Amino acid sequence: MTPDEFLRSIEKRDPQPAYLFLGPEAWARDRCRKALVEKVLPPEERQQGLTRHDLSEVEFGAVMDDARSLSLFSSRRVIWVSGAEAALPKRDTQDSGPHGLSDYLRNAPSGVVLIFDCSRYEFDGDDKTKIQRVEKFYSPIAAQVEFARHIPFAARKIAEDLARERGLKIGGTELDALVDLLAADVARIATEIEKLSLYAGTDRKISEDDIYQLAPSAKASTIFALVNALGRNDRTASLASLDVLVREGEYLPLALSFLATQFRLAYVAKEAKLGGSSQIQAYFSKQGTPMWKSRADQVAQTASSFSIEKLRTAAIKIFETDRALRDARPDDRTVMERFVLELTGA
Repeated sequence: MTPDEFLRSIEKRDPQPAYLFLGPEAWARDRCRKALVEKVLPPEERQQGLTRHDLSEVEFGAVMDDARSLSLFSSRRVIWVSGAEAALPKRDTQDSGPHGLSDYLRNAPSGVVLIFDCSRYEFDGDDKTKIQRVEKFYSPIAAQVEFARHIPFAARKIAEDLARERGLKIGGTELDALVDLLAADVARIATEIEKLSLYAGTDRKISEDDIYQLAPSAKASTIFALVNALGRNDRTASLASLDVLVREGEYLPLALSFLATQFRLAYVAKEAKLGGSSQIQAYFSKQGTPMWKSRADQVAQTASSFSIEKLRTAAIKIFETDRALRDARPDDRTVMERFVLELTGA
C-alpha cells in the first residue's frame, strides 16, 4: 500500500498487529510513524509505550520476545524495528520468513503494533533484487507500505502545500529552484521551508538568493560552472569547481543527481535538435516534464557546451559514479574526482 492508503486505513480502523515499511522516502515515513503512534498510544503512554530496536544490534528473537512480553507501564505498545534487512540470511533460502513471525502473528497480543522498517534500498536498479528478498523474508506480514522517492512533480506539489501552510510568500520560480536544488527530497524540502519561514516570516517574499544562501547545498552557479568546465574539457576548472562544492558542504551524491538531470535533459534537447530555451521549454512542457524559463536556459547552455557523443559518455560515467557512491569507498570526493578525470581524459 502507499503511505496515503496507510494513513486512511489507520484513521478508519484499528492498526494491524505488524507492518513492513519499505523504501527510502523519509518525509512520508515520518508522517506515517507519527500517525500510528498517535492512533495507538494516548499522550500519557507515549514515552513508555514506544520501544525502538535495531536489528543490526539485536537478534530477531529478542525483538519477538519483547513483543510478546507484557509491559508494566503501558497497556498498549508500538515497537519500531529499524534495519529490517539485517535479519536476512547471508544467502537466499526457501524460508518464507523469519522463524517465529508466523506463529506470533497468529496469536499477536492485543494492543501491540510491530513495525519492521527497511529504508536502505530503492525499488529499482541494483537494489530491486535486495528489496524483493526483504519482501519475501517478511511475507507473513500482509500489511506492507512502500515509501518510494517522490518524482519531481509530486515533490513540487508537496512543497507548494507546505509553503502555503507556513504562510510563506514564495513564487513558482523560487519554489522550482528549491525542489531542484534538493533533488525532490521532500524531507529536506520540508526542513528548508521551515527555515525560510523563520527567516522571512509571512511578510517578505522569498528570493532565489534567499534559497541559495539558506539551503544546505552549494549555489547552483557552482554546479553549472562544473558542467561548463566539463563541456570545455577543462580538467583544472572542473576540479576547482568540485573543490568549491566540497568546501561549501555540498552533498556530492546530490550534486551528481543534479548533473545527471542536466545531462539527460541536454541529451534529449540535442537529439531533438531544439534550437534554444524557448523551444526547449515548449518541447518538455508538452512531454509533461516541468520546465520553466530559467531551467530551459540552463538546459540550452549545457546542450551547447557538449557534443552528442560526449553527452553519451557523460551518461555512462554518471551511472558508474553513482554506483561507486553507493558502495564502500574511500570517500565521496575521491569518487567524484575520478569522474572528472575520466570525463576530461579525452
